[in-house]
Amino acid sequence: MEATQEKAKTVESSVSEILESYKGEPGELIPILQRVQRELGYLPEQAMRQIARFLHLEESTVFGVATFYAQFKLVPGGRNIVRVCRGTACHVKGGARILREGEKQLGIKPGECTPDLEYGLETVACIGACALAPTMVVNKQTYGRMTTKKGAELFKHGHSGEEK
Repeated sequence: MEATQEKAKTVESSVSEILESYKGEPGELIPILQRVQRELGYLPEQAMRQIARFLHLEESTVFGVATFYAQFKLVPGGRNIVRVCRGTACHVKGGARILREGEKQLGIKPGECTPDLEYGLETVACIGACALAPTMVVNKQTYGRMTTKKGAELFKHGHSGEEK
């Protein structure tokens, strides 16, 4: 229970710090949600309640906006986000196999995170690198002409997709 209380205080202080740079007007809701998510990685329920109080909005209004827009996450995501392309070119060239390999290596399905929150797995409609199909993006690093072997190697070495 102590760790939960400590985490709640961290969320509260982080959100308070963010809110200091806003006036408290309802029109600031989306920018505040974006900034809180950027800082915390997702929108905890406690943060949304705090934002609602600050903006003098109903909690249901804040929750409604957060659930309406796909950009907002209500559960923690992985520190490293793996996106597998499901576009036509990637599909034709074996994107489904790449996705299955990612699921196998990470032990999760799209929309889930590994228990240690190291990886989150997502599918996207198109990465925009069709000439490199099938593709996968880990954070900001794009991997083209993927094979199941390349996918297995990537995760075996714990690649985070960060620029070196």
